[in-house]
Amino acid sequence: MDALSTTLFWLDYAAVAVFGATGALAAAHRKHDIITFGFFAAITGVGGGTLRDLLIGAPVFWIQRPGYVLACLGAAVIVWMLGKRGWRFRALLWLDALGMAAYCVVGTAKALSLGVHPFTAVMMGVLTTAFGGILRDVLAGEPNLLLRREIYITAALLGASVFAVLSLLHAGFWPAGIAGFVAAFGLRACALKLGWSLPGFAGGEEKA
Repeated sequence: MDALSTTLFWLDYAAVAVFGATGALAAAHRKHDIITFGFFAAITGVGGGTLRDLLIGAPVFWIQRPGYVLACLGAAVIVWMLGKRGWRFRALLWLDALGMAAYCVVGTAKALSLGVHPFTAVMMGVLTTAFGGILRDVLAGEPNLLLRREIYITAALLGASVFAVLSLLHAGFWPAGIAGFVAAFGLRACALKLGWSLPGFAGGEEKA
């Protein structure tokens, strides 16, 4: 395994664990049992990467490496052991922001490493980021990411695009990866702290 593959491997683990924690936090918000904690964590952690790998024709990353699911379950146990905490919803938002920023880069990098067109690779980075969160929100009965006006998908798109462009310019994995991560996380952080959102469609339906 070369240095880039090793880096992607461990970043993938970290991102999966962080997203798994957000799934467990969503279960905590709904006061589910420990089994549901684990289920939410696993679905959220590996959901986006699974769909990405199926679409680009790669072996599904966790099938032969159960450590990914175990990382999600470990995150679920940690969240469960923390017990009742008033800060958990805010933690969910910020952990999700960290996972989003990491996963948009990792997803794009994996697609590029398999020879996928850069534009499609960016879409794979966004999909990797968003799909697990969409599954989590649907399971938790929350408005899903695609139905919110807050900036989230846009941040993932920015991070994935920055990484892809810098990679095409041969900037190297770490400079491109850090720039993509900072761009995605920075935009999402501004949305959380300052209440940024994209403007909605102004037309709407006219009343009779």
